[in-house]
Amino acid sequence: QSVLIWGAMSSAGVGPLCFIKSRVNAAVYQEILEHFMLPSADELYRDADFILQQDLAHAHTAKSTKTWFNDRGVIVLDWPANSPDLNPIENLWGIAKRKMRDMRLNNAEELKAAIEAS
Repeated sequence: QSVLIWGAMSSAGVGPLCFIKSRVNAAVYQEILEHFMLPSADELYRDADFILQQDLAHAHTAKSTKTWFNDRGVIVLDWPANSPDLNPIENLWGIAKRKMRDMRLNNAEELKAAIEAS
């Protein structure tokens, strides 16, 4: 069984994980940003500016998402297409997967707990 997760990391620390139960469209992504990314950025950076790096998934680049960023003054880093090797969080997900490789997980709840523990 697989689990869809949104996560964030920075030089100031990591944000909370968001376990996603539905397909991610622009509206779902904006809810994740509102309830996870913004509070995390406020906690990690206080009043300092930050730049968001994300891949080019459709929900990330939708017109309504770009408007969402503009309305909130969020700066988004321009990112080359098809470049997961440049994305730092992909390395973090890889570390988590390696830590869980030999675990016997029986359901999604056990998988979520293992991910949070890693």
